[in-house]
Amino acid sequence: MSTTGRTDTVNGGISFWYAQDGIAAPREPLPGDATADVCIVGGGYTGLWTAYYLKKAVPFLNITVLEAAFCGYGASGRNGGWLYNGIAGRDRYARRHGHEPAVRLQRAMNESVTEVIDVCAAEGIDADVHRGGVLEVARSPAQSARLRAYHSVELAFGETDRVLLGARDTADRIRVAGAVASTWTPHGARVHPVKLVKGLAAAVEALGVTVHESTPVTEIRPKHAVTPYGTVRAPYVLRCTEGFTAGIKGQRRAWLPMNSSMIATEPLAPEFWESTGWSGRETLGDMAHAYVYAQRTADDRIAIGGRGVPYRYGSRTDNDGRTQPATIAALHEILLQFFPQAARARIDHAWSGVLGVPRDWCATVTLDRATGLGWAGGYVGSGVTTANLAARTLRDLIQQDSGQGGPTELTSLPWVGHKVRKWEPEPLRWLGVQALYAAYRGADRREAAARSAETDRVAKLADRVSGRH
Repeated sequence: MSTTGRTDTVNGGISFWYAQDGIAAPREPLPGDATADVCIVGGGYTGLWTAYYLKKAVPFLNITVLEAAFCGYGASGRNGGWLYNGIAGRDRYARRHGHEPAVRLQRAMNESVTEVIDVCAAEGIDADVHRGGVLEVARSPAQSARLRAYHSVELAFGETDRVLLGARDTADRIRVAGAVASTWTPHGARVHPVKLVKGLAAAVEALGVTVHESTPVTEIRPKHAVTPYGTVRAPYVLRCTEGFTAGIKGQRRAWLPMNSSMIATEPLAPEFWESTGWSGRETLGDMAHAYVYAQRTADDRIAIGGRGVPYRYGSRTDNDGRTQPATIAALHEILLQFFPQAARARIDHAWSGVLGVPRDWCATVTLDRATGLGWAGGYVGSGVTTANLAARTLRDLIQQDSGQGGPTELTSLPWVGHKVRKWEPEPLRWLGVQALYAAYRGADRREAAARSAETDRVAKLADRVSGRH
């Protein structure tokens, strides 16, 4: 491993995933006014999966996808590569609609992990998929107490194949420094985000879907998607813009663009992997309030992420993934806390991206049958899998609305049609998010120092204020 430190770190450039796999040849922008049966705004996972499933179900549909930059420019090309079964808002849906509907939602998410893997195989998409499950560790008494409670809740939602592990069994999977317990689920896999989105875009075009890049949509209204190059008119217009939703007219307070950042090490030597025991290539997370997520890449790097600067004033998004030096240093410190033996490993790349956060932290999928407008998102960082479920649900909703199908199991799930209030105006939005994440980081520090099994009181208050729980 290198001893050169972090001076050679590439900062931004969209993401490490694009630096490794390259950007696809650009697709033509919209040449002028056009018509379609379905217009999809956004060329990330949600938009591309929706186009894929609609075209497979109804091959004669004329489907147009409009992407502001290029397919996968947003979170779909910058995420941590966690294909797993978590969904934002499930517990809230259980309180509102009952336990059994929420169990069905969880079951659908479990199945969606397999669905993505199966489609990759069927379409010949080599996305470095490895189904090693998800290991979430606790590194303090308070984290351990939360982990055990979390594990019990997951079992209650039907995940009977989830396993609770003590310190020794956790180390048998991955030797994370200071880990006292963990929970593991088989419903998770590592993926290369860019290979997935590029393969999906190619599959969609092969089916006959029209994809226009460099075509920002400035306004969405019934039967119209307005761009600087022309307007696409369609009976159905679907907003699949997730963390970039605030850039569309009238949507600034719909979903907050939460910033998340990542670093990737150089390829690590076999001795490192032997010392950590990370042979199962599980995706790895923790139970901190400002949690982290990591994977062992196909070329034996660690890619690890967490919240850096969580939010930019006015719902602004980043400049091609560039990340503040303080955030890079903080993520590097977390890496060393987990794996001290990585102290001499070079950090090759750092980047950031935004994800969509609704005011009540609940992912949603909706089709307004009166206007033909639909949308999906608010995944709160769980979008790699949730986007697939959302896309299949949008397919079923459109087929039902157009008379080509009836209600399905997916259209009856409790997140369908969920409405949420908007975020507060500025400067309250900026002040609130900064305060919340300062509270979470402080709570993590106090819990680590106190060695108490009690969750920090400030973190509990922050959860209530934020709507997170």
